Formats: sequence, C-alpha cells, structure tokens
Amino acid sequence: MNLVTRRLILAGAGVGAAALGAGFAWRQLNPPVSSPVAQAFWTRRFTGLDGTELDVARWRGQPLLVNFWATWCPPCIKELPEINQFYKEAKGRGWQVLGLAVDQAEPVKAFLKKTPLDFPVALAGPEGLGLVRELGNPAGGLPFSVVFDNTAEISWRRLGVTTLEDLRKLADS
Repeated sequence: MNLVTRRLILAGAGVGAAALGAGFAWRQLNPPVSSPVAQAFWTRRFTGLDGTELDVARWRGQPLLVNFWATWCPPCIKELPEINQFYKEAKGRGWQVLGLAVDQAEPVKAFLKKTPLDFPVALAGPEGLGLVRELGNPAGGLPFSVVFDNTAEISWRRLGVTTLEDLRKLADS
C-alpha cells in the first residue's frame, strides 16, 4: 500500500470517527421524544412556591424522578423524606427530582418549613390530577411517581409509596 492510499484511509477513518462523535453529542443534547405523553410533559411549566415559573424542559436529557404529592395525603408525607434522601445520594450521578404538589401554595409552604426538601417543589394544583392520569395513573391516586430517563421517555411508574430502597435499585439499573 502506498503512502497516498494509507493517508486516504486514515483521513476517511478520522472523518468517520468525527461524524460518529458529533452524532452522539447531538443526540445527548437533543434526545428524541417519540411518545405524545412525554412530549406533552416536556412542554409544561409549573408555578414555584415563590411564584416564579418552572420549566421542566431544563431537566430533559437527564434522569428525572417526578413525584406527585399533597399535604393532605399521609402516604405522600411518609415517602418524601426517603425521596429527599434519594436525591441527596443520586444527584451526583445526574439524577434530578421534582416534587409536584397537587395542593395550594400555603399548605405546601407550611409543610416545607417543618420538613425541608432539597429538591425543587412546584405547584401542580388541582390540574395535577389530570396530569397524573395522562402519565399513566388512570385512578388519579396519590402518591404517584414517574421517571423520565435520559432519552426523555417514561421508564418507570409507581402508584403508592416509593421507598428509598426502590429508588436505589432503580438508579442502579
């Protein structure tokens, strides 16, 4: 094989590797969303407890646990400290957690004064029960948790109390 042929082969391999790398990077920054339910979720905005708007699209492409809860729901209150512990353990591995309160602002603020959480909490309000149904919980019961994976698709759902052990297993899988 002569020198020109060798250089052409190496240049072709370099261009191919660069194209693969660029494709991988683009896919990481722009994960595909094919399901209509996931597409609808990523366009949502919720009201933060300080009145600001929270755009969930900022977490797209990262594993995101969304927990629907309410101050009037004893099983919800029971699981929140474990979800908070999970967040503390898993955020270093790219996991995000969002608490969506199907509640009013004042009871949520009062609850969070007694039981502070390290992850963001926003208000889904009464419309949150409709969202819960859209995300795969036809009964609309609480607590309800859903995980969006790094492709922005739903990869896990749980109606009822989620334990720290469940979440650890989920993060490890």
